[in-house]
Amino acid sequence: MMNAAVINPEPQAQAARASAVETFRYDNRIVRAFAIATVVWGLVGMSAGLLLAVELFFPGANLDWQFITFGRLRPVHTNAVVFAFVGNGMFTGIYYSLQRLCKARMFSDKLSWLNFWGWNAIIVAAAVTLPMGLTTSKEYAELEWPIKIAIGVVWVAFTINLLGTIVKRREKHIYVAIWFYIATALTVAILHIVNGLEVPVSLWKGYSIYAGVQDALVQWWYGHNAVAFFLTTPYLGLMYYYLPKAANRPIFSYRLSIIHFWALIFIYIPPSGDGIFAASPVSACQRLRTHFNWRGCYHALSEGVKPRLFGPSFGVRAK
Repeated sequence: MMNAAVINPEPQAQAARASAVETFRYDNRIVRAFAIATVVWGLVGMSAGLLLAVELFFPGANLDWQFITFGRLRPVHTNAVVFAFVGNGMFTGIYYSLQRLCKARMFSDKLSWLNFWGWNAIIVAAAVTLPMGLTTSKEYAELEWPIKIAIGVVWVAFTINLLGTIVKRREKHIYVAIWFYIATALTVAILHIVNGLEVPVSLWKGYSIYAGVQDALVQWWYGHNAVAFFLTTPYLGLMYYYLPKAANRPIFSYRLSIIHFWALIFIYIPPSGDGIFAASPVSACQRLRTHFNWRGCYHALSEGVKPRLFGPSFGVRAK
């Protein structure tokens, strides 16, 4: 009687596993959606700017219609250009590059679409409420408290999606562009929450918890750093991704890019109160000393650029 040959399946299984290739798909639909929104809001924002320019030399261009007078239309223009046009462009670039830098699909498709629809719904709400005169009168933060809460929710969804994608990445190294994206997500959240603290008095009206000079300082601490961390930092990160791609060359010096990142973080934020101090025409404000702890900044740099939190000391005389 012939004995049947016994075949060990383990080497074959190992070979099959070795030959198997992990596959995944990038989410390009969300990138396309943000790109389309960028173009649409760019046309809207710049058209509003053109009408404002016409009204500067021909005020009658508003046709005596209160909703497009200069004072009502200007915040529509700034919000449409900054948060709608530039904002959607930022999300377009981040959602495209982050997936490729991490070699992973976005953490959650649902959060991606919540980011898209929520952000653009907020812009529509701004385009409706600002011409109606519903405004806090704060530069770059004119929207009333219900919309500010919506901004916070959508931004948290974006931040979770960003960090979740980084956590599940297949690429071990975190490229410098991602550092700029993380700084954008975290810093804008802090700016929005601190400057947006209000006491609601009705559905569409609230008042800041700060008063007087403190309110002015906090507002332009927000305005100054909003320019840095909404209009500058994310696009520097995109530059670090797209410029080497376009040039078909690696970044000239990765060490310089890291120095660039930490220099922006530590040098841009601390002196932000100086803007309102230097620009204020009120003599009482000029007598107030806005003192930042530059010794702390020096020690942080001398100890190897360890992260620290800097803030203004209101009314404290510099020694």
